[in-house]
Amino acid sequence: MPYRTLARLCLGLLALLPVLVGAASGTAGAAAESRVAVVGVPGLQWSDLDQARTPHLWKLVGQGASASLSTRVVPPPNRGTSCPMAGWLTVSAGQRAGAPGCVMPEAPTGGAVPGWAELTAFQDGTGYDAVLGTLGQTVVDAGGRVAAIGPGAALGAADRSGKVAAYADVPEGLADPASYDLIVMEADQLARAWTALPPDSDGVPPDLTAAARRSAAAEADRRIGAFLDRLPPGTTVLVAGVSDTSAAAHLHVALAYGGPYRHGFLTATSTRQDALVTITDLTATTIKNLGLAVPAGVVGRGWENGGEAPPTVAESVTRLADEDLASQVLREVRGPFFAVFVAVQVLFYAVAALVLRRRRSSRSAEAPVEDAARSRVLVAVQVVAVVSGAVAVSTFLAQLVPWWSLPAAMPALIVTILAFAGLITALAFAGPWRAHVLGPLTVVAGVTSLALLVDVMTGSRLQVNAVTGYEPVTGGRFYGFSNIAFAVYSTGTVLALAGLAQWLLGHLRRSVVVLVCALYGAFAVFADGWPAWGADFGGVPAFVIGLAVFLILLSGRRVSLLKLLLVGAAGAALIGAIAFADWLRAADQRTHLGTFVQQIIEGQAWTVVWRKFSSMVGITVGNWQLTLLSLVALAFLFFVLDRPSRWGASALGRAYGFAPALRAGLFGALTCAFVGFLVNDSGIAIPAMALTVAVPLTLAACVRALQLATPTTQDPPSAPAATTAPPAA
Repeated sequence: MPYRTLARLCLGLLALLPVLVGAASGTAGAAAESRVAVVGVPGLQWSDLDQARTPHLWKLVGQGASASLSTRVVPPPNRGTSCPMAGWLTVSAGQRAGAPGCVMPEAPTGGAVPGWAELTAFQDGTGYDAVLGTLGQTVVDAGGRVAAIGPGAALGAADRSGKVAAYADVPEGLADPASYDLIVMEADQLARAWTALPPDSDGVPPDLTAAARRSAAAEADRRIGAFLDRLPPGTTVLVAGVSDTSAAAHLHVALAYGGPYRHGFLTATSTRQDALVTITDLTATTIKNLGLAVPAGVVGRGWENGGEAPPTVAESVTRLADEDLASQVLREVRGPFFAVFVAVQVLFYAVAALVLRRRRSSRSAEAPVEDAARSRVLVAVQVVAVVSGAVAVSTFLAQLVPWWSLPAAMPALIVTILAFAGLITALAFAGPWRAHVLGPLTVVAGVTSLALLVDVMTGSRLQVNAVTGYEPVTGGRFYGFSNIAFAVYSTGTVLALAGLAQWLLGHLRRSVVVLVCALYGAFAVFADGWPAWGADFGGVPAFVIGLAVFLILLSGRRVSLLKLLLVGAAGAALIGAIAFADWLRAADQRTHLGTFVQQIIEGQAWTVVWRKFSSMVGITVGNWQLTLLSLVALAFLFFVLDRPSRWGASALGRAYGFAPALRAGLFGALTCAFVGFLVNDSGIAIPAMALTVAVPLTLAACVRALQLATPTTQDPPSAPAATTAPPAA
């Protein structure tokens, strides 16, 4: 009986042997069936593409998926550009990486990348904990074979020890490409032409001439064509301009052909923007297309099919080149814009202070005070104040107009912003609400809050390349509320609720009004923190505390330190719960909220916190313009509006008398701005932009209060009292 059983078992194993062999061979061939070729072209921009000069790249655009590539890496000191070696090392690590200097890498010797240990040690001082060799090691650990063509490609393809199994200087030097699962190829013609130029004091070369760029791009296209001709059918091809070759940062080319990609635009959950991906996404995309799990240290997300591309290749290239143009124009106008913006704001506060506090001369001391209701100067101050309060949201609404494509970008930007601010001001004075102290304030604040709320709920397009928004080139943020947008949004929300509450108090009980404001405020906070919309980590605690101060004062109660601590703890718990819920999602679907939870688990949170704290201090200390604007705005609020005016009592006191809810809203907005300053990495920029909304709108309310009030003057001094002393004897 045992022998018969053993015989049956042997026969069963023999019957299963073909199945097991087939399964093993299928596993071995899985990598081959998912072959990926990464083509890195340092410096390649969309403006370099031309149907005649770069036919192979042009053909890929017409057949594959395309996008702009943000190549933010660890830049050289004092510069924002990305150097070729840093770009390739970022591809290798899947995290921002850096390299000492904008120089070209050396070719491997004996399969080892020269200076790998020094490059690895260099990452310790960058603040990003990049692990070089992650891409190559992931493929090797899965049993795959990796090859590199070109010195830069060797940096991207090497494993964690700095070695690459197969290396060739040119595509023709790689034998049998079909035997490799991952092939990384560099077309470095643009980078070599650029780094051959004499560098400046920061070690960064100047821009190439137009003719030199055209020639280098054409040569790179020929190299790419030769490489594509040698690839086996079914290979997924990823093309990326992995770095800058210019003194300033640019957006670059991203292309995907084969595999899951169809003709159209690319996108990724890291950006949530159509036709925009990042360099760290390239690492994740390569690994995913090989059918492997993306390591936790890779911060990018896989490229996905996005929206439909225009009908022709020329239109696609033009649109993507226009995105880079917008980024370049924004870089040129942002500094001058804020200089003009701060100067005009400070000048306006000075003029308004003169109007409100101007003393009468001794000759006119006995003359009656001018009737505030008839003062044309006060009317002008009120209108300008409302326009000024609407400027912040108008900087985002200006993105509805392609101002960057106009011949004079700076004047076009200013005119566009003022046009939107003028439209909002017209709405503020268009209806019967203009007669109320908080009427114009409520309209402008409401438009501000709703415009930014709708924007984050529909993709945050108004913040991309806005002068107060985020730049895709810098790669700091691509969706949700930026810190400046949060400051404008939260201030507008609290002030709009104050205006609404003042009107509702005339119709409903105070407890009902507080409940209504609390419900909408809770929704506004939810929109700020929810990963699918605002995805704002630091904004939620600040918003919760500011909103709580507003609601406590609105209810007629006093604010205490204990209440603030409890509310702050609740805000921290809320954003912690949101981040944890985001972390529970798949790794490639998380926002930076869930990613931060993972960093806490892996012990990397302190690196992130320290980097953001350093950024906050640097911006606060280094941006003297916004610091000056904040100090002047606060001084105007408390030393001009809150002091007796030429019409008697303080303008702010009169506004509080007509609209008590203003006090609750103003203190709530200021508290939110102050806490936001402490917990976000934008530092002084948050209170500066919040005050840009709050102070001008408060001034407009104060002017209206003066117009409605009966002027008060000091009584003339009384005559000396008669003496009561007895007459002298």
